[in-house]
Amino acid sequence: MQNDALTQLVAMSHNLGDPALDYVILGEGNTSARADADTFWVKASGTELRTIDKAGFVRVSFERVLTMLNDPVMDDEGVEQGLYAARVDSPPGEGVRPSVEGVRPSVEGVRPSVETVLHALCLNLEGINFVGHTHPTAVNALTCSVAFETAVSGRLFPDEIVICGPAPVVVPYTDPGVPLARLVRRLINQYIDEYYEVPKVILMQNHGLIVLGRTAQQVENITAMAVKAARVLLGTYAVGGPRFMTPQAVERIHTRPDEAYRRKLLGE
Repeated sequence: MQNDALTQLVAMSHNLGDPALDYVILGEGNTSARADADTFWVKASGTELRTIDKAGFVRVSFERVLTMLNDPVMDDEGVEQGLYAARVDSPPGEGVRPSVEGVRPSVEGVRPSVETVLHALCLNLEGINFVGHTHPTAVNALTCSVAFETAVSGRLFPDEIVICGPAPVVVPYTDPGVPLARLVRRLINQYIDEYYEVPKVILMQNHGLIVLGRTAQQVENITAMAVKAARVLLGTYAVGGPRFMTPQAVERIHTRPDEAYRRKLLGE
């Protein structure tokens, strides 16, 4: 089961990293997948989605990573040490060199992505087994704009609702890592309180896109639709701006039985 999830994660990462799609370049973005009830795979820092193989992922402990969320004094050094300690391939503390003559301790080996805490949070949600974080140019044209929150405040067409859900989680810019994960946790909880379901799309100001899915295929589908929606939205500003669907129309599409059936066929 663990190896199957890792195989799917590698394939999903290659697809999201395809240069023709313009989702990421160089070492941008990161991906993850649940390995079992206690652990998950996450992209190692410095690897590229388009070329990554199984050795480019690190298996880490949910418990050890999520503990970092609740540490009130977690600083950059603590995050670095905590990410190494969260690896299940080696016991906590292995690979950490003690300080010498006041020199800060250093760590060795493959390091999980700095966004590992965020991935742990998302994968810990009900029904979520895969996460894809990318920086598509079309999406970032929106997240980096002064009109970001207004521009993504509605849905434009039915398939956007079917694939991406009734709304995204919209996150103001926050320092990546633990601070970002804490804010996203709060906003996801607010989303669940409002919509009674786990979100599929998270848009982060001046940062990028996070997609949550039950399957690897679902993450790819949602990412593709989110990028199309961003392109459509950008295009509307050339002819007067977006005409969002009404909340009633969004709710109707989101709850139609035939659309639920179509979502299932598309990988949900």
